[in-house]
Amino acid sequence: MKILTKWLRAYLPGLTVTDAQLAEDLTLRGIAVEGIYDLGTGNGSLYEMDITTNRVDAMNHYGVAREAAAIYGLPLSELHFALPDAKPAAQPFSVQIEAQDACGRFTARVLRNITIGESRDLPGTPVVTYFNLLEQKKISDAVDATNFAWLAMGQPTHAFDLDKIQGGIIVRRARKGEQLKTLDGMVRNLDPEDLVVADHVKPLGLAGVMGGWDSMITPNTKNVLVEAAWFDPVAVRRTARRHGLHTDASHRFERGADFNAAPVASALVSSILLENGGHIEGDLVDIRIPAAEARTAHRPAVALALSEVQRILGTTIDPEGITASTVEGVLTAIGCGLTGTESAWQVTLPSWRLDLEREIDLIEEVARVYGYNRFANTLPTFGEGVQALPWAESDAIVRSTMRAAGFHETIGSTFCSASDATLTAPQPGLVVPLGNPLSEEAGVMRPSLVPGMLTQIAGNLNRDVSDVRLFELGTVFSGTTDKVEERPSLAFGAAGLTPEQGPLHAARPIEFYDLKGIVEQLAARFETHSVYFDRFPAESGLTPVWLHPYRSARLAVEGETAGWFGQLHPREAAARKIKDTVFLGEIYIDRLYKLSLRKPAARDISRFQPVRRDFSLILDESISWESIDQAIAGLSIAELVDWHAREVFRDKKLGRDYSLLLGVTFQAPDRTLREEDLQDFQTRVVEAVGKAGARLRA
Repeated sequence: MKILTKWLRAYLPGLTVTDAQLAEDLTLRGIAVEGIYDLGTGNGSLYEMDITTNRVDAMNHYGVAREAAAIYGLPLSELHFALPDAKPAAQPFSVQIEAQDACGRFTARVLRNITIGESRDLPGTPVVTYFNLLEQKKISDAVDATNFAWLAMGQPTHAFDLDKIQGGIIVRRARKGEQLKTLDGMVRNLDPEDLVVADHVKPLGLAGVMGGWDSMITPNTKNVLVEAAWFDPVAVRRTARRHGLHTDASHRFERGADFNAAPVASALVSSILLENGGHIEGDLVDIRIPAAEARTAHRPAVALALSEVQRILGTTIDPEGITASTVEGVLTAIGCGLTGTESAWQVTLPSWRLDLEREIDLIEEVARVYGYNRFANTLPTFGEGVQALPWAESDAIVRSTMRAAGFHETIGSTFCSASDATLTAPQPGLVVPLGNPLSEEAGVMRPSLVPGMLTQIAGNLNRDVSDVRLFELGTVFSGTTDKVEERPSLAFGAAGLTPEQGPLHAARPIEFYDLKGIVEQLAARFETHSVYFDRFPAESGLTPVWLHPYRSARLAVEGETAGWFGQLHPREAAARKIKDTVFLGEIYIDRLYKLSLRKPAARDISRFQPVRRDFSLILDESISWESIDQAIAGLSIAELVDWHAREVFRDKKLGRDYSLLLGVTFQAPDRTLREEDLQDFQTRVVEAVGKAGARLRA
């Protein structure tokens, strides 16, 4: 961005420092001057500036002058443009705002009998001089006037040929099938979500982006309508992106314009145009939407206390330290208003500083404007040693387990689309929307890691990576905009073949039980007393909709749902153009983090013969392996070293029952087991599984 020091000094008649010193002081306050170019005697210097996107208020000459005024404590000339009295209009010019969510303010001023010609220097507004120094192209006084307002105060404006407007102005969404030829000569097919400025017949321009060809100013224009408005950043951004347009106007509106600047910019443009003759007809039409005004120009005051400023910044600013007058002076200089006492100031925020929202923002401004270089150089002191994060060790265990299983870690976006959030959120009603989303695809905080995992898997598969094994350990969000809850989660996904592990373990297609084994490995790293898997009938609606209803399972830890895994639902695979079979899951890892990590313990291997016994059991379909597993785990038999399901058999002859072959292994560390020991153990096993609902098969 280019800034003329000659133009800055017009707003700061009391500025006496050199251009070089001004550049240094601005840079130290975060308004970076990247280069200084001498423009010759009497013309000052040209600054090449790099302004961060949150400081859009400083992306113009008056904004930079306002910063300099705050730094040096100088008075800043007000932007006031005297206009001649208006002639009465037969009736007020008609302006309607239908899309009130996207247009918060619209001003319109009618100028009659204007002569369109070349720009010239005017008292107080040397358009030609400034444009020549900036190497800004001059087009006509009407277009140059709007560009001058943009360069001066950063407020986009637009001039319409009034005689080409039919009936009045309506700010609305585009209608299906409408087209608009924009000023770049392109005919654009409008989307029903596009915000347009229209008359009673047709669209006149893309609101906040670019005007229309059919209503532009020409040398024959006699009557002009000057528009200055406030458009919603999200609405402008989406319209601009849909049409591949990035203009000075959209750049400003996308980052948040000053709600109160529109009438001032309108007066500036009108004052330039009226220098060539003509008159104003009627009063300024100024339509404001209260909801938009409340969230921009009239935001709630922010509470601030001197003690908090001193706590955050310390009291070592040279020479006098941070005092109440220091804070009041800085905040007043940047446009804030303060009421109350130093223990409980109420600070009203300027309409042009939308980046100021919280107490900490105001404290940062105190430090920034006063000067970071005025803080004494001190080394930080620590009262205690560095402490690890509560879950750092658990995170490391989870990562090492996943890597050992052949998975690669990935990091996804913390945002997702509302549709993906609804699809994957454990609690769809507690999705946190963003106040100012970059796009519809990033409109909410992710309630699940599954959308990002699917994006990563699809991206790999679509780039001919045939074997994919990925995991992400990250944070998910739930709650409301006012109260957001964060918790850790683990997502993993796989497609293709398993890793080849020698001639006896050739690569094969990944299946459900591969994921189940990984989940079991994870659970085994924690001191769990109850881990089991189950599946709900498809008609129950309990299985997440992104999973296959018959090839998925729930993980339960200590009786709580701790995650889901299985095959991706074919419907979701098709929606994402995934042709491969994908298995994935999400573990609510905080459920495991509540438990202690299992500490590895070494023990001697018994030198005595193990004894295995098989039990053929009959169970009702309603009885799960988890019931049998818990029943055996509850036995106090030190010699019981292993038990597992060896075989499951179903047959029509068994009806609603099924047969389970249970394998149990006994081994003592210090002796060979005797037959009477084994008989006692077997009896206790049979009694335990019997209480769980199983019976021995005859």
